[in-house]
Amino acid sequence: MDSSRSAQRAVIQFLSAEGEHASQIYSRMKEVYGEQYLARGTIFRWFQRYEAGRNIKDLPRPGLAHAVNNSATISTVDELMRKNRRITTREIAVEVLINKGTVHHIIHKKHGYGKVCAYWPKHLSENQKTARWELDPSATQEFLH
Repeated sequence: MDSSRSAQRAVIQFLSAEGEHASQIYSRMKEVYGEQYLARGTIFRWFQRYEAGRNIKDLPRPGLAHAVNNSATISTVDELMRKNRRITTREIAVEVLINKGTVHHIIHKKHGYGKVCAYWPKHLSENQKTARWELDPSATQEFLH
């Protein structure tokens, strides 16, 4: 049996629609759900709300909407990263006006980017210099001289 709060809310709403009184609902739920029944005050409060016409779903809450699924936000993060490879998640979050954790989610889950290497060797062999130069000529100019 599902003894979650949402399931018990549905039972309260159903029984109040059938015309049961809050005290009867409380005693029935206590019998059915055993130790996991809701507190008496909670049952009475929800009973009053359903009597007043409120439905079982939560009311919308104030706050920022989730911007992760927004394709404009995702493309903006990608564009900022392509402009400046050394930009931090905090700088992106300030620029785009989203949470730092959201930026991390976009970078790692949506784009599939990851930190490749935090160590830049000081002494490269000629083969390594050539390989790096072929990957990104602008970033390796200092090692070729």
